[in-house]
Amino acid sequence: MSRTILHLDLDAFFVSVELLDKPELRGKPVAVGGQADSRGVISSASYEARKFGVRSALPTKRALQLCPDLILLSGDHAKYSEHSHRVMGMLRTSTPQIEQISIDEAFLDITGTELLHGPAERLAHALHARVRDEFGLPCSIGVASNKLVAKIATEKAKPNNVLIVPVGEEAAFLAPQPIRALWGVGPKTAEILKALGIETIGQIAAARSDVLARRIGQHGADELIRRARGLDDSSVESDYQAKQISQEITFARDVADARQLRTMMLELSEGVGAHLRESDQGARTIAIKLRYGDFTTFTRQTTLPQPIDLDQPIFDAAWVLFEANWNKRPIRLLGVAARHFAPMAQQLDLFTPRDDRLERLTPPVDEIRDKFGNGALKRASTLRRKSR
Repeated sequence: MSRTILHLDLDAFFVSVELLDKPELRGKPVAVGGQADSRGVISSASYEARKFGVRSALPTKRALQLCPDLILLSGDHAKYSEHSHRVMGMLRTSTPQIEQISIDEAFLDITGTELLHGPAERLAHALHARVRDEFGLPCSIGVASNKLVAKIATEKAKPNNVLIVPVGEEAAFLAPQPIRALWGVGPKTAEILKALGIETIGQIAAARSDVLARRIGQHGADELIRRARGLDDSSVESDYQAKQISQEITFARDVADARQLRTMMLELSEGVGAHLRESDQGARTIAIKLRYGDFTTFTRQTTLPQPIDLDQPIFDAAWVLFEANWNKRPIRLLGVAARHFAPMAQQLDLFTPRDDRLERLTPPVDEIRDKFGNGALKRASTLRRKSR
């Protein structure tokens, strides 16, 4: 039986979220990334900026050379996570078969939902409108009989549109697309294919398997031809259980100030705690991730006697790890993660008075932040954070 797969991608996500608070920047070349005098890279660029060649992962210095009028914003990963979480929650009301593959995109298996939502095209346009109207964000949606074609359809739909590939037309849709649009074709494979005179996906589909096998192996050749013909049986992994819940930030400039790092670790811990509580689970293990300016990266973790889901205990565990392992060198990236999930069943100590103030305070704080945003309530210790 044919499946119906919907792929949704939030367009220029980080920039789009920033424009919610800065509508005066709409229509201008805007990017989220490192500051002008930093060695950072662009995380997200508006379509106005992309016309000048500004794109994700481009060094900020180069981006400003390409577009001198580029407006740079430092970004707020906690804010982006919050908006992503809300959109993904809305998508789950359409089908339980959803696989989130990044902060700004997801696959939905909508096979058999016609009685509930109508034809796939109607649902796609309805979701597109809801993301726009309820969250103020642009998105692009592709619908096809499999994940591979649906994702490529989304790319063709950009920006801010919907594209449906009818069943049976997968190969015809893919045929004129450039080879780099196909899953599995990276820079090296693209060089090999171009050396053989292959420029489009349709040419891959028509290629002789034995010719390709001499360059990329028989298995690689067969798989590449199969994909080029629009064949993909990978499923939407809706039952995937995340191995960890994490929050991390890359600083525009390396940070060596302990107070600034402590403040940021507290905010990251709050994000991890919020996600744990929403998923109704606690974590037995808390981990930190540190990356220095030379890209040396390491993680450390600690296992706790019982699961936790409150912000302060998460931070306390993370900060102990940090103080025990930080060598005072400036830090480029900081992260906090929760692992080894378990139900929140507390073991009570009959001989020690229990302070449940945090447990009583946390639910109303979560409710306010969920309704009005993470910035609605902030700890006093985070209000004087240095610019990053």
